[in-house]
Order: sequence, then structure tokens, then C-alpha cells
Amino acid sequence: MTYSIDGEITFFQRFEADILSGAKNITLRDQSESHFTVGQRLQVATFEDHRWFCDILIERVEKLAFGELNDLHAQQENMTLSELKKVIIDIYGAIDTLYLIGFSVIKS
Repeated sequence: MTYSIDGEITFFQRFEADILSGAKNITLRDQSESHFTVGQRLQVATFEDHRWFCDILIERVEKLAFGELNDLHAQQENMTLSELKKVIIDIYGAIDTLYLIGFSVIKS
């Protein structure tokens, strides 16, 4: 199957196996990465060394308050809710508004 790529997104290397296995199928980002749209196909690379490891299809994008995070979001990130909140704070600091980006890996 041939398809066109609409851009790129990066993830920390520690999330690669979870993404490839389908255990992680959302990502929570800040305003700077809120521009993705449903239907986009993105190349995925590691943040640390910019190594490509898969392509994804964006299936949903929605605004989400930090205080609205729940166990379902944590499950979709393949972690506990307390782990998820800690990761977000470690990456973004105190943040009120997040953007949930739901995706699936495009199998070649």
C-alpha cells in the first residue's frame, strides 16, 4: 500500500516499544503540537536521535484539561494515572491545557 506522509512527530525512545505494540495509542501534547489533524499520516522518530521507527495515522485530536486526565487516558498511554501526570509535569511543567492525539500505527 502506498500513502503520502503529511509530517513528522517525535517520541522519547522509552515509548517506542509501547507504540509499536499498540499499547500506547494516544499522546498528550502542549499548544505547540496542537496543529495535527485527523487523517494525517506522520513519520515517527525518536526525540533523542531522530531515528525513524514507524508511521502513524492520526485518528482524533481533542483539547483536554490536565485536571480531566483519567484512568482511561493513562491506559491508552500504557501507564498508571499517577505515572502519566508525573510524565506530563516532567516534560511540560505546570500546564493546564493539553491536546490529546489518538493514533494507530500504519502496518506496512
